[in-house]
Amino acid sequence: MTTTRLSARAAIASLADAGSFAELPPPPGQSTPDGPLAWTGYDDSRARAARRTGEVESVVTGAARFGGVEAAVISFEFGFLGGSLGQRTGDRLEAAYAHARAHHLPLVSLIATGGSRMQEGMLALTQLQRVARQCVLTRAAGLPQLAVLRDPTTGGGWATLGAGADVVLALPGAQVGFAGSRVRPADADPAAYTAEGQYAAGHVDAVVPPAELPGTLAGWLRVLTAPRPGGPVEPPAALGGVHDGAPPETGWDAVRQARHPDRPRAGAYLDAYFTLRLPLSGDRAGGTDPGMLCGFGLREGRAVAYAAQCGTATRPAGYRTAARVVRLADRLGIPVLTLVDTPGAANDAAAEHAGAGPAIADVFAALASAAVPVTTLLIGEGGSGGALALAAPGNTWVTPDSYFSVIAPELAAAILKRPPEAAPATADQLRIRPQDLVALGVARGVVAPRTG
Repeated sequence: MTTTRLSARAAIASLADAGSFAELPPPPGQSTPDGPLAWTGYDDSRARAARRTGEVESVVTGAARFGGVEAAVISFEFGFLGGSLGQRTGDRLEAAYAHARAHHLPLVSLIATGGSRMQEGMLALTQLQRVARQCVLTRAAGLPQLAVLRDPTTGGGWATLGAGADVVLALPGAQVGFAGSRVRPADADPAAYTAEGQYAAGHVDAVVPPAELPGTLAGWLRVLTAPRPGGPVEPPAALGGVHDGAPPETGWDAVRQARHPDRPRAGAYLDAYFTLRLPLSGDRAGGTDPGMLCGFGLREGRAVAYAAQCGTATRPAGYRTAARVVRLADRLGIPVLTLVDTPGAANDAAAEHAGAGPAIADVFAALASAAVPVTTLLIGEGGSGGALALAAPGNTWVTPDSYFSVIAPELAAAILKRPPEAAPATADQLRIRPQDLVALGVARGVVAPRTG
């Protein structure tokens, strides 16, 4: 049995520290016969649901500890009228959000719902506006919101508590989508309405097996509530590879070292830098880019966000994911580390259709408006604006095996109507070596190789 079909209280018990859950008292409510629409038989339906589940509403709310970190918690009881949202559900959700803000707690939602409750009509649907308002207030308070998508997560519950969370985790095989199984088109691809489909489309950060979910959720809470460094984080040390720590003699030497297949990439730098790191995936607009690693981690016990290019041409989804992480880190007061390594932004027709220009502009804007400090390390190729978009103005560092250029030397030679063999000389003219970047004021310094 997986947690996708657990009751609300069993779902909490499967994830929270033993004995740590304390339920919030139910908000006072007014009762009218058969609800606000006088829907015949509604009272009987609720009574049957209460006898079957032991609950009087479709959500259980309170506070619990996850891996020792206290959080406000909302857990849906799907057995109570399909986990549907009515007025009393809205009262409980609002009280849970208010409790999180009053006690400065992160909020965890364990979602299993079919959507709004038909027996309460439009009054049920308007509960989504209440939830959205509470989500915004909690976001403005600088508190993280995490969602676990159980089976099913559909309708307004997905479109508010689920998709509106900062970190979205899902259980394998869970039905996830705005349209429930009985209302979607008959010819619709069923894979699009699954946790795995939503992950592939960039709307879910991770699909986590039930056995791994307690540790994953606790890890996220640990990272997002960890102390913040007092200023900019230090750049990573240079990793060994194709250089001996000495600066390249020519611009073309710098290019060849940065393009060397044995040069260490972003994954190696992140593994060496963090003691724990957790990935975020997707741009929340239908796309993912495996060439952009984003997430949060712990560095010497303190929280740091990261966005790292992996040496490939960065897709629009990669830039949008990076912007998402920078803005989330800024809201939570967590400093950011970016690793620059790309020959440039993807420039094929698909990238243009997906909004390459607006996506790059969004990253520039996210970094320019960030109140938290951002540290950048150029670890390989710095290809034009597609690389500069992730570079922190005034706090960019470079490795000995990197270069940064307004355009690739080969393309610069072509634009200048020079023969291909003129590319090395053009590289020298562009002054793209690490030491050139420092002399020009583009970089603060060349980081030393890692020792020990």
